[in-house]
Formats: sequence, structure tokens, C-alpha cells
Amino acid sequence: MIDLHTHTTESDGRCAPRELVARAAAAGVTVLAVTDHDTVGACEAAAEACAAAGVTFVAGIEITAVRDDHDVHVLGYFIDVAAPGLHTFLSEQRRRRIDRLRQIAAKLATLGIGLDAEAILQPALDDPRKAAGRPWIARALVDGGHVASTDEAFDRWLVRGKPAFVPRLGASPAEVIARIHDASGVASLAHPALVGHDEWIHGLVAEGLDALEAYHSDHDSAATARYVTMASAMGIAVSGGSDFHGDPTHGPSQPGAVSIPRDAYEHLVRRRARLATMRATASGASAS
Repeated sequence: MIDLHTHTTESDGRCAPRELVARAAAAGVTVLAVTDHDTVGACEAAAEACAAAGVTFVAGIEITAVRDDHDVHVLGYFIDVAAPGLHTFLSEQRRRRIDRLRQIAAKLATLGIGLDAEAILQPALDDPRKAAGRPWIARALVDGGHVASTDEAFDRWLVRGKPAFVPRLGASPAEVIARIHDASGVASLAHPALVGHDEWIHGLVAEGLDALEAYHSDHDSAATARYVTMASAMGIAVSGGSDFHGDPTHGPSQPGAVSIPRDAYEHLVRRRARLATMRATASGASAS
């Protein structure tokens, strides 16, 4: 099994990196990408655990872009986690996440729901590599007895059109794709059926998008087939994975619940090699 979409406690997952790898290996995953939101904080520990478990590790990330007030999640694969430009960019992304959660907590307070925003944010304040997110607020609402589940928290309070929703500030998809490329990565549009704007995809490809996440736990067979066909027609690759969070109310119960075909993974590997050759050629030309 090849799972290229998982999350850890470095963002909104419930499993620490080594626990994620252990669960993935036990489930039969042979290739694993960790794709935390706006952070690569889990990659070092996950890479070490994968090496010990005999699992091929792919350094990844899921960066949130914004277009027309809509979140557009872009997955990066095979990234250089030490790329300094990427770190500077992600630090700003994470700062905006903290600001947003404070604003959400303030809105909830005006609605009679008092949450300790600083306590909720403490893990991200203690460790700047961690990326805070709305699931942290949702879990606090559950813990405070305000809702029965994180799904209810989102449905009643936290999604667009609900009383505590705060629009996200972020980079454009084009900038995010460029940042992933600058870090030697391959950029894939995450769960396009959830984005709900297939009309944007051709433009994103023109801006450098390398792949579509055709295989995803929220895609039915028709959606998967549609994006596989679309990617083939546009000459780009496909990616896929479980979007495992380790949270029973947020996605599948095990990593590897969604896997991509081996040939799709190998296409991504070839895409990475082709991009590396193009970068090397461009660098040589600029130096001559």
C-alpha cells in the first residue's frame, strides 16, 4: 500500500510521528508520506521511524492557499525539508493560523462560549514548528461540553456561514506551487472534489501544478475516475492517500485506507526527476 496523505500531532493529527509510522507499517503501508498542514516538523522523526520499519518515506507537506476566499490545499512531495525559503514561508503561514484561532475564540466568546484560547494554542506557542488549526478549537468545544463531536463543532460554529467562522488569510495557489518547487518538490492539488472548483484546475496546471489527488477517502469511484482522466488529458500525474488524522471523527481509522497504484507513484517519482533536471538546466544556463 502507498499512502501519500497523512497527518501527525505536528498539525491536526492525533498520532505522534513515530506512532503514525508504527500504525502504517502494521497496516501494510510500504510507502508513506507525512503531509502535515504548513509544517515539516514531523518529517525527521517519521523518516527515522520509517527507516527502522522498512517503509519508504516521502517528505511531504500540505500547504493551505487561498483563492476567492476559498481554501485550496496543495500537497508537496519529495520536498527538501531544510530549504530556508520554505521555512520562512511556513513560519508566516503558522503565525496566521494562530491569529485566526484567536479570532475564532473571540467570536465564540461573544456567542457565550468561553474558551481559553491561549491554553488551546499552547502547543504551537511552545513549539513554533507545530501548526494550529480549527480542529484544535473543535476538540476544545467537545471537551467543554458545548458539542458532542468535532463534526458538530464544525457544522454549528466553524465552517463558512456559521457564527464563529473567520476567513483565512494566505498565499495564492500559484505562490504555494512555486514555494514547493523551490524546495525541490512536486505539487499536487489535494482532494479536488472537496475544493469544488474543477474549472480552476487548468489554470493551476498552467501555474505549475504537477498532479491531482485523485485517490482520497472523500472521493467516490466516479470522482477518482474523473480526476485520473483529467490528469491524463492534461499530462500531469495523480497522487492519493487516506488523509489519516488518527481521529475517529476525522477521516479513516487507519493509514493505508486509501492507496494509490504503484504506477501512479512511479509517475510522481519520474515527475520529480524531470523537475530536478529542468532546475539544473535552468541553473546552468543562468550561470553561463
